Amino acid sequence: MSTSTKPFSPAPFKPPFWLTNPHLQSILPKFFCAKAPTYRRVVEKDSLDESDIAYDFYDAHPVEASKDGELEQTPLIVLFHGMEGSSDSHYARALAYQMHTQGWHFVVAHFRSCGGIPASGTVFYNAGDTDEVHHALQNLHEQYANIYAVGVSLGGNALAKYMGEYEDKVLCKGAVVISAPVDMSSAAITMHSFLSHRIYTPYLLNPIIKKALANDLTQDEINSIKAANRISDFDDIFTAPRHGYRSKNDYYHTASAMPYLRNVTHPLLLISAKDDPFIGFTATPNDVSESVTILDTAHGGHIGYLRYRSDNGQSKSKSSVTDDKSPRLQNSISTGYLKLSALILIGLVWLLLANLLKV
Repeated sequence: MSTSTKPFSPAPFKPPFWLTNPHLQSILPKFFCAKAPTYRRVVEKDSLDESDIAYDFYDAHPVEASKDGELEQTPLIVLFHGMEGSSDSHYARALAYQMHTQGWHFVVAHFRSCGGIPASGTVFYNAGDTDEVHHALQNLHEQYANIYAVGVSLGGNALAKYMGEYEDKVLCKGAVVISAPVDMSSAAITMHSFLSHRIYTPYLLNPIIKKALANDLTQDEINSIKAANRISDFDDIFTAPRHGYRSKNDYYHTASAMPYLRNVTHPLLLISAKDDPFIGFTATPNDVSESVTILDTAHGGHIGYLRYRSDNGQSKSKSSVTDDKSPRLQNSISTGYLKLSALILIGLVWLLLANLLKV
């Protein structure tokens, strides 16, 4: 059954001219994030019963084990992180505090080998592993009645694909996806550009190469992985064969969320910046079902949305968790007074109201 929603149309994000560069938008947030909250860690097995998976909770209040089928009613926001992300990522920290301010529970459901727990089996994580997304939501659904999901970058593609692939069987009431490469082939080509290759590839590729080399590999595999200098090389050598794909091209085609967006039946908000240096093609209204809302901004980079904020009373966010003793760069939504997490928050409120009102 399709669920229609009222239009989501916040005021446009308008950074100052000197912060319109997409690379500044993509890089600087990591240097202006709050300290990590004190998470409550729970470890569960993955969907294959091979590797341990970390769930890092930031509870709004103590949660008791469900009794007689009674589930926790306070909304739980579950985050599926990006490539080599974790609960320590800048966007996870910001979102954790924002959800806590709202009185909602928050959890980061890590992918295999992330969050400081090595993978035990031969399978790692990939952008199309919807079974793992569903498994994580199943675990959480045993205790929480009202689950909303957020997906960022690679985790955003996996979540968006899940929403369309599982249709009415999804275990979250709605989802917000930001900076997701829903067309992975074009995203791979985008990452081949000079700046993306020079700036971002070492940052993303070196950690996953290190993880891959810790596995039981043949000498030929070791040599090939060490020789990889693009993410697409690594996907062809390691990601694709390890996860049942014939090649990187098969992986990108099969794992992309784009073809599934027309099948989404629960509210899904897709947020992306037109200047994102990572994601390639984005979805258009003709690519999606009526349950999907698309929010494209002119600027924002990849998981960015930074704005200069002076230290005056009119521009402070009441929910800010950072020290406001000097002017600073801050994540922003619309008028620029809130953080990136607030953009996601407003989307979640929109989803929550849509579910409650059944509009």
